[in-house]
Amino acid sequence: MRRYFHKAAQALTALAVATGMLTIPFASARASTWQPNEDDALLFDVRVGQWRVGEGVRGYQTDSGVCVDFADVIIAFDLPVRVDKKSRRATGWLFEESRTFTLDRESNTVQIVNKSAPVAANAIRDVPEGWCVDTKVLASWLNVEVKADLSNALLIISADRKLPFELAEERKARAGKVRPTKAFDLASLPQARDPYKMFRTPSVDVVASVSAARDQRSGRRLDARYEIYASGEVAGASFDARLSSDDRGVPENLRMRAYRTDPDGGLLGPLKATHWALGDVSTNVTPLGIQTTAGRGAFVTNRPLNRPDSFDRTVFRGELPNGWDAELYRNEQLIGYVQSRGDGRYEFLDVPLLYGQNRFEVVLYGPQGQIRRDVKMIPVGLGSIPPRETYYWAGVQDAGRDLINLDGVDPNDYLGWRGGFGVERGLDPKTSVAASFVSAVLRGQRNYYLEGSVRRAIGPTLVELASAANLVGGYALRGQVLAQVGETLISGESAWLLGGYESERYDRDVRRFNSLSVDHSFRFGRHYLPIRAEVRYIDRIDGGHRLEVESRLSFNIKKINASAELDWVKDQSPFGISPDARLDASLRLSGRIGGLRLRGEATVGLTGDSGFRESKITAEWRAGEKSDWKVEAGYSNGDSRGRLALGHTRRFKHFALTGQVEAASDGSVAAGLNLAFSIGPNPHDGGMRFASEKLASTGQAFAVVFQDENADGIRQPGEAVQKEVELTAGLSARGPPTDAEGRTILDGLQPYEPVLIGIDASSLPDPFVQPATSGIVVTPRPGVPVVIELPLVSAGEISGQLQREGGKILSGLDIELVDKNGRVVKTTRSEYDGFFLFEFVPYGRYSLRIAALAANVVGVEMTLPSVAYLGKDSGSVDLGIVTARATQRVAGLAPPAQGP
Repeated sequence: MRRYFHKAAQALTALAVATGMLTIPFASARASTWQPNEDDALLFDVRVGQWRVGEGVRGYQTDSGVCVDFADVIIAFDLPVRVDKKSRRATGWLFEESRTFTLDRESNTVQIVNKSAPVAANAIRDVPEGWCVDTKVLASWLNVEVKADLSNALLIISADRKLPFELAEERKARAGKVRPTKAFDLASLPQARDPYKMFRTPSVDVVASVSAARDQRSGRRLDARYEIYASGEVAGASFDARLSSDDRGVPENLRMRAYRTDPDGGLLGPLKATHWALGDVSTNVTPLGIQTTAGRGAFVTNRPLNRPDSFDRTVFRGELPNGWDAELYRNEQLIGYVQSRGDGRYEFLDVPLLYGQNRFEVVLYGPQGQIRRDVKMIPVGLGSIPPRETYYWAGVQDAGRDLINLDGVDPNDYLGWRGGFGVERGLDPKTSVAASFVSAVLRGQRNYYLEGSVRRAIGPTLVELASAANLVGGYALRGQVLAQVGETLISGESAWLLGGYESERYDRDVRRFNSLSVDHSFRFGRHYLPIRAEVRYIDRIDGGHRLEVESRLSFNIKKINASAELDWVKDQSPFGISPDARLDASLRLSGRIGGLRLRGEATVGLTGDSGFRESKITAEWRAGEKSDWKVEAGYSNGDSRGRLALGHTRRFKHFALTGQVEAASDGSVAAGLNLAFSIGPNPHDGGMRFASEKLASTGQAFAVVFQDENADGIRQPGEAVQKEVELTAGLSARGPPTDAEGRTILDGLQPYEPVLIGIDASSLPDPFVQPATSGIVVTPRPGVPVVIELPLVSAGEISGQLQREGGKILSGLDIELVDKNGRVVKTTRSEYDGFFLFEFVPYGRYSLRIAALAANVVGVEMTLPSVAYLGKDSGSVDLGIVTARATQRVAGLAPPAQGP
């Protein structure tokens, strides 16, 4: 709304109130003979919460109260109501399409939905501007409360729900916060430092299940399993532990790990490590030698946390409790899916990387409807090669063995002791070299791999040449390329294994390996259709060879992400008859249809072992705020069995409970019950708290919102707390409102990812009380709650009139309000007459400046001379005329200065 309109409204209302107070004693005498006149005229600003609506609403003070112009109200709230003065009817709907509205002045009736009622005699008055509706009658039509504040010229609207206007403004406000994030520097904001301690009470996640089944093949059985995951701090380091049982409830595996992670590389003194770990650790991959493995050992590195181990591939591994499943997305395309496999982990191995920015998202789905997301950005290109820096890694590991295997070790999983180290050095912004040495056991024989590689960026192309020697015997060479040609992404690899070289990266009978993949997105209007095709040719030592062709088509249909894959394999045997080619097709989908979340997959053999193989589809929907249903159907052609399962989840405050029944087409039946809860420390009272959310695997923030009376940022005794205030975490996450003691908890924060915890200003009941700062940045650690205090301060407004030297008005310029720390807290634009206004500004000291682009266009300096102080004694500051100085002309263009 234009600022001068606001001031005019205040002036007119003050005059109206003054004259109105003189006429009130005589109102009863006029009664229904009241006629509109200028003395009774009013001009209101409409407020909904902290929002100002529309350009003002005209009205009158009548003998029975206040009426407002119906057409102005329709315009202010953008109501789809049509007023036909000729037929004296108004039709449309109010805030909701189902709330239809018809007003008939001729029959003097109003109908809302299916309810019709007469209109009172003085409910609508004919005035020169149109139809003036009594505020009480208007309130009943709109199903809101309407209060006319004559002293402040305000028409205050309140409701027990958020109106469409409020929701739209909140979306705009959130969008406004999102837009500047490219230049948003979290490091410049207040930080919540939470030092490590000798011991912190851990958070514990518990999942327990019991099931009974009558299977036609395996007979009757009763299973009971549990899984306990804990994380906290001990001896100045983070630790986590996982204890799981077998089907009989007997402890089976115990994994433990102590570690520290610092993205800034401040660990272990001169080593400047970004991560170290003892206990259950994962190792790096090498270009031609070993794959990543998990087991007990030790690991240390100074590599950036988002840097992949391999040139063109990466690995995702994490905790996956029993009953959960995981999806992997790359650049919003579904590329992988795994279910829980009993060891509490998920793994996506050898995930291809594309040239450019790779955005990966691992989405975990729990049996109680839980959803966990982990986003990782992996750049591949010129910026991914570190110039003049050295990265290293070193580790030793008993691969395939947990720290304590209570039920022994599966020989198929045990890989033996291994160890090694690697270094990488950026020679210049385009070139890096790397070397590594690893000792590992392969098929019962210890091998020693010495590897080296060089990587070079050539335009939009990355090339890597690598070589490896197995000191036991044999050597290998490999060349790789990642490139972008227009909008097409290309990846190629060629490897030669000579002298009997064998490793975990390639099958032992491989002599040559060649692959080429192409990714391209075809555009259809506003939609894209990504397609990937990959060809692999494998030449074996025995003279045989294999040709593999894989293609994937990804698409999105109304919030359903789907990927269709075709895999063709042809083996050529050096002796005898070669097997027929095999062509398989699979389809995976994940997404939502209305309130229904769907996930499914199906596999079909088209040639060779042709025919339908298996399929599964899962549908989940929310039956209430704390209740979910799940239906799963599947069929396996291998055992000719279909199955149907129905599950129901109920989330209570302190735990979640899931029940499931299942039946198969062969007569097998099963039923199970799953209980999940978490226990964690409660910093507010020093005790423990129970929650249905997982606490041990995610970060937590405990916040107190208070009224900072002396504006020092520290809560003092006697400073009141603020209830019913919502917090934000990052760009989209929101926390529950604060309780009566001003406290709230934000769970599910991503560990080791800095996040800004701030107050959602739209949830504040008083627009003249605002957050003192943008928030506090916390870097959560899993299972450890960080405690922060968020101050609120009173707010005022700063106004003025902008002009340049010489008195010319400057209109339409963006003006920034800068706090004492140099941060821009608000932006406004000067009106046609140079007037500007900053509203709802927290108390403090501020300076002004013109936005860089605007200042450059009009040829004035950014800095403005005025400084404003807002406080208890000066809640509203009028700076008067603010003069912008002209910029200095470029030397040589300006006329020479004249001497005295």
